[in-house]
Amino acid sequence: MKPTPKVPNRHTKAREAALRQMAHLGPFIEGSLSSFKRPGCTQPGWHLTFKQQGRTHTLYVPMDLVAQVKTWTRTYRQLKKLIRQVTGHSRALIHSHRANQRAASHAKA
Repeated sequence: MKPTPKVPNRHTKAREAALRQMAHLGPFIEGSLSSFKRPGCTQPGWHLTFKQQGRTHTLYVPMDLVAQVKTWTRTYRQLKKLIRQVTGHSRALIHSHRANQRAASHAKA
């Protein structure tokens, strides 16, 4: 008896679509970009705040890099969203696999 080919279900298709989107993302950086008031200046300064080994760190971002770092942090947020989607669909695949195995064992009995 030939094994039937696996038909991709909606979770497989959605997971593959999210993985394709991840492949097209550009550079990213983890952290939050926030402005602060600099004494004696009209323009704000910018800090990148991030966690490293359980501790919060702050990194000064020069004005000429602010636009680029904003893009990187936005890309990181998109990446996190896609990772959550892939994780959810992978969990659903595991759940449906277990359910299919139970149904098959009940059908044999």
